[in-house]
Amino acid sequence: MSVLVVTGTGTEVGKTVVTAAVAAAALSAGHSVAMVKPAQTGVGPDEPGDVAEVLRLAGPVTGVELARFPEPLAPATAARRAGMAPVPPKEIERATAELAASHDLVLVEGAGGLLVRMDEAGATLADAARLLDAPVLIVAQAGLGTLNTTALTAEALRSRGLRCAGVVIGSWPADPDLATRCNLADLPEAAQAPLLGAVPEGAGSLPPGDFRAMATSWLAPRLSGVWDVERFARAQG
Repeated sequence: MSVLVVTGTGTEVGKTVVTAAVAAAALSAGHSVAMVKPAQTGVGPDEPGDVAEVLRLAGPVTGVELARFPEPLAPATAARRAGMAPVPPKEIERATAELAASHDLVLVEGAGGLLVRMDEAGATLADAARLLDAPVLIVAQAGLGTLNTTALTAEALRSRGLRCAGVVIGSWPADPDLATRCNLADLPEAAQAPLLGAVPEGAGSLPPGDFRAMATSWLAPRLSGVWDVERFARAQG
């Protein structure tokens, strides 16, 4: 796939760390990688955003941030309150297409969940994915409650004729409880799509060299990794 859209089932689910892991795995496989962040919110002008974090963890990725809004709000709301122009899907499509012409893989990381409003017209990341004709990777939480939010996100994709590439658990705990372990089998059913990885909690705090060396062990072959869900489930007990 030349373009992969990355969305979460909500905020703080590990979306940026998963994006970095996918980028690192692709780089280790010899692919050139770019990342587009359509709207960065809640970060000041001189502060590092999600693009900087992906570059720090993954390595030589071409990073493009289309807009930055200071308040930690939905992009449409943040743009309106800042008196700035929002980022419509057409602009996301244009920037992504330019990068796809010179990179093997372009990752488009959304803000929050799939249907967060990008502009005053009500456009969302799903609209950008449709314009790009790109599959969407869902980053989900590990534990109780994740089945519902994952199923809702996957259903929203299907209702719009979009392809779900699969699900990656954004923060797998060191000591998973029963519900979390059961979700390894239940998440693919909820999403009607394969489980493609589990990134351990705290992965974003690893030294970048360690992060890059370990990224392939967190992701399935479809994402340039070596992770196997059955072997992983057996290891969890």
